[in-house]
Amino acid sequence: MSSVEFNTLLIGNADFLKPFAFTLTKDAEQAKDLYQETLFRALSNQEKYLEGTNIRAWLFTIMRNIFINHYRKKAKNRMIAEPSVSDFFLNYQQSPTSNKADTNLRMKDIHVAVYHLPQIFKQPFLLYYEGYKYFEIADILQEPLGTIKSRIHFARKILKTQVLRH
Repeated sequence: MSSVEFNTLLIGNADFLKPFAFTLTKDAEQAKDLYQETLFRALSNQEKYLEGTNIRAWLFTIMRNIFINHYRKKAKNRMIAEPSVSDFFLNYQQSPTSNKADTNLRMKDIHVAVYHLPQIFKQPFLLYYEGYKYFEIADILQEPLGTIKSRIHFARKILKTQVLRH
Protein backbone atom coordinates (compact mmCIF):
# COMPACT_ATOMS: atom_id res chain seq x y z
CA MET A 1 0.00 0.00 0.00
CA SER A 2 1.41 3.37 -0.97
CA SER A 3 1.75 6.25 1.46
CA VAL A 4 -0.95 8.22 -0.36
CA GLU A 5 -3.40 5.31 -0.13
CA PHE A 6 -2.59 4.78 3.54
CA ASN A 7 -2.99 8.50 4.33
CA THR A 8 -6.36 8.57 2.57
CA LEU A 9 -7.50 5.48 4.46
CA LEU A 10 -6.23 6.94 7.74
CA ILE A 11 -7.91 10.35 7.27
CA GLY A 12 -11.16 8.71 6.20
CA ASN A 13 -11.29 6.59 9.35
CA ALA A 14 -9.80 8.91 11.95
CA ASP A 15 -12.86 10.94 13.02
CA PHE A 16 -14.33 8.12 15.09
CA LEU A 17 -11.21 8.31 17.32
CA LYS A 18 -12.14 11.74 18.77
CA PRO A 19 -15.10 10.53 20.88
CA PHE A 20 -13.14 7.48 21.96
CA ALA A 21 -10.25 9.68 23.07
CA PHE A 22 -12.62 11.84 25.11
CA THR A 23 -14.18 8.72 26.66
CA LEU A 24 -10.76 7.57 27.79
CA THR A 25 -9.42 10.88 29.08
CA LYS A 26 -12.57 12.72 30.23
CA ASP A 27 -10.77 15.95 29.28
CA ALA A 28 -11.04 17.81 25.96
CA GLU A 29 -7.38 18.94 25.82
CA GLN A 30 -6.01 15.55 26.77
CA ALA A 31 -8.34 13.95 24.23
CA LYS A 32 -6.92 16.20 21.48
CA ASP A 33 -3.37 15.25 22.51
CA LEU A 34 -4.24 11.56 22.54
CA TYR A 35 -5.91 11.84 19.12
CA GLN A 36 -2.88 13.59 17.61
CA GLU A 37 -0.43 11.17 19.15
CA THR A 38 -2.47 8.24 17.82
CA LEU A 39 -2.41 9.62 14.29
CA PHE A 40 1.31 10.35 14.58
CA ARG A 41 2.03 6.80 15.74
CA ALA A 42 -0.15 5.37 12.99
CA LEU A 43 1.75 7.39 10.38
CA SER A 44 5.14 6.50 11.81
CA ASN A 45 4.21 2.80 11.94
CA GLN A 46 2.57 2.66 8.54
CA GLU A 47 4.72 -0.30 7.53
CA LYS A 48 3.20 -2.38 10.36
CA TYR A 49 -0.32 -2.00 9.01
CA LEU A 50 -1.33 -5.02 6.95
CA GLU A 51 -3.52 -4.19 3.98
CA GLY A 52 -7.00 -5.61 4.44
CA THR A 53 -6.83 -5.36 8.23
CA ASN A 54 -9.60 -3.40 9.95
CA ILE A 55 -8.00 0.05 10.19
CA ARG A 56 -10.43 1.21 12.86
CA ALA A 57 -9.51 -1.70 15.15
CA TRP A 58 -5.83 -1.01 14.49
CA LEU A 59 -6.24 2.69 15.40
CA PHE A 60 -8.33 1.83 18.47
CA THR A 61 -5.56 -0.47 19.66
CA ILE A 62 -2.91 2.20 19.13
CA MET A 63 -4.96 4.78 21.04
CA ARG A 64 -5.79 2.43 23.88
CA ASN A 65 -2.14 1.42 24.28
CA ILE A 66 -0.98 5.05 24.28
CA PHE A 67 -3.60 5.91 26.91
CA ILE A 68 -2.63 2.94 29.12
CA ASN A 69 1.06 3.77 28.89
CA HIS A 70 0.42 7.42 29.83
CA TYR A 71 -1.83 6.35 32.68
CA ARG A 72 0.80 3.98 34.06
CA LYS A 73 3.49 6.63 33.75
CA LYS A 74 1.30 9.17 35.61
CA ALA A 75 0.47 6.68 38.33
CA LYS A 76 4.15 5.84 38.79
CA ASN A 77 5.11 9.53 38.91
CA ARG A 78 2.29 10.28 41.33
CA MET A 79 3.51 7.56 43.66
CA ILE A 80 7.10 8.76 43.51
CA ALA A 81 6.87 12.52 43.12
CA GLU A 82 3.71 13.80 44.75
CA PRO A 83 4.01 13.71 48.52
CA SER A 84 0.75 13.91 50.40
CA VAL A 85 -0.08 15.16 53.88
CA SER A 86 -0.01 11.62 55.25
CA ASP A 87 3.50 11.15 53.82
CA PHE A 88 4.62 14.14 55.86
CA PHE A 89 3.41 12.55 59.06
CA LEU A 90 4.88 9.15 58.14
CA ASN A 91 8.28 10.69 57.46
CA TYR A 92 8.21 13.23 60.27
CA GLN A 93 11.04 12.34 62.62
CA GLN A 94 9.85 13.60 65.94
CA SER A 95 11.95 12.49 68.86
CA PRO A 96 9.81 11.77 71.89
CA THR A 97 10.67 13.47 75.12
CA SER A 98 11.66 11.03 77.75
CA ASN A 99 9.39 10.86 80.73
CA LYS A 100 10.72 8.45 83.29
CA ALA A 101 7.76 8.94 85.60
CA ASP A 102 5.35 7.57 82.99
CA THR A 103 7.70 4.69 82.19
CA ASN A 104 8.16 3.87 85.87
CA LEU A 105 4.40 3.81 86.45
CA ARG A 106 3.88 1.50 83.50
CA MET A 107 6.65 -0.82 84.66
CA LYS A 108 5.16 -0.87 88.15
CA ASP A 109 1.79 -1.88 86.68
CA ILE A 110 3.45 -4.61 84.64
CA HIS A 111 5.36 -5.97 87.66
CA VAL A 112 2.17 -6.05 89.73
CA ALA A 113 0.34 -7.83 86.93
CA VAL A 114 3.14 -10.41 86.60
CA TYR A 115 3.14 -10.92 90.38
CA HIS A 116 -0.59 -11.66 90.32
CA LEU A 117 -0.32 -14.22 87.51
CA PRO A 118 -1.20 -17.76 88.55
CA GLN A 119 1.98 -19.73 89.32
CA ILE A 120 1.36 -22.10 86.40
CA PHE A 121 1.72 -19.14 84.00
CA LYS A 122 4.12 -16.95 85.97
CA GLN A 123 7.09 -19.34 86.10
CA PRO A 124 7.33 -20.07 82.33
CA PHE A 125 6.63 -16.41 81.50
CA LEU A 126 9.41 -15.14 83.80
CA LEU A 127 11.88 -17.62 82.32
CA TYR A 128 10.88 -16.51 78.82
CA TYR A 129 11.20 -12.87 79.89
CA GLU A 130 14.71 -13.60 81.15
CA GLY A 131 15.67 -14.78 77.68
CA TYR A 132 15.28 -18.54 77.78
CA LYS A 133 14.02 -20.25 74.63
CA TYR A 134 10.84 -22.32 74.66
CA PHE A 135 12.67 -25.64 74.51
CA GLU A 136 14.99 -24.58 77.37
CA ILE A 137 12.01 -23.65 79.54
CA ALA A 138 10.41 -27.02 78.73
CA ASP A 139 13.59 -28.79 79.88
CA ILE A 140 13.87 -26.72 83.07
CA LEU A 141 10.22 -27.23 84.06
CA GLN A 142 10.02 -30.81 82.75
CA GLU A 143 6.92 -29.99 80.68
CA PRO A 144 6.08 -30.63 77.02
CA LEU A 145 7.09 -27.88 74.60
CA GLY A 146 3.49 -27.24 73.49
CA THR A 147 2.37 -26.78 77.09
CA ILE A 148 5.09 -24.19 77.70
CA LYS A 149 4.16 -22.28 74.54
CA SER A 150 0.48 -22.18 75.46
CA ARG A 151 1.18 -21.12 79.06
CA ILE A 152 3.37 -18.24 77.90
CA HIS A 153 0.71 -17.28 75.37
CA PHE A 154 -2.02 -17.25 78.02
CA ALA A 155 0.25 -15.32 80.40
CA ARG A 156 0.70 -12.64 77.74
CA LYS A 157 -3.07 -12.46 77.18
CA ILE A 158 -3.75 -12.09 80.90
CA LEU A 159 -1.05 -9.44 81.27
CA LYS A 160 -2.36 -7.53 78.29
CA THR A 161 -5.89 -7.34 79.69
CA GLN A 162 -4.67 -6.42 83.18
CA VAL A 163 -2.24 -3.74 82.05
CA LEU A 164 -4.73 -2.19 79.60
CA ARG A 165 -7.37 -2.10 82.32
CA HIS A 166 -5.16 0.08 84.55
